[in-house]
Amino acid sequence: MQSVCVYCASSTQIDEKYFRAAEELGTLIAQRGLRLITGAGKLGLMNTVQDAALTAGGEAVGVIPTFMVREGWHHEGLTQLIETASMHERKQTMADLSDGVIALPGGCGTMEELLEIITWKQLGLYLNPIIILNIDGFYDHLLAQLSKAVEDNFMRSIHADIWRVATTPEEAIELLLSTPTWDKNVRKFAAI
Repeated sequence: MQSVCVYCASSTQIDEKYFRAAEELGTLIAQRGLRLITGAGKLGLMNTVQDAALTAGGEAVGVIPTFMVREGWHHEGLTQLIETASMHERKQTMADLSDGVIALPGGCGTMEELLEIITWKQLGLYLNPIIILNIDGFYDHLLAQLSKAVEDNFMRSIHADIWRVATTPEEAIELLLSTPTWDKNVRKFAAI
């Protein structure tokens, strides 16, 4: 485990508890000697987790489409900034650079990234740990929906092992480091 991708919100209008969690997570990532991979935004939780990792002496690599750089939406103090041609290339690059994923709370973009990486793992395209950081029950409804998908046979029960759920940044890091690599042969179970 060398690099962890963190999906998170760019919103600035959220409760302080989410910022505290992002700051703690970024600090822990750096203290564990992990390289942080993010979407390179300069606002919200994305900015907070990046700044915390950098302040703690870690590396923060941001991946962002050129159109967002042109809008000035990127963090300018990262260890490395990688520009991509599209959102699709951004997500692929973030996955390629990471040895695991942690999803902090976020909006549609964060949830879309999380569900896509879960789908990739279900198909055997991404084999690394996926940790959902469920701060104050933020992801309870999504987790219930995923459970419902398993219960109603839209997914196999084995697919519920694709992700792990943490309630604190410390627990997220521990799960990240202790979750085994997914067996790519599970692809044969993708269809139900």
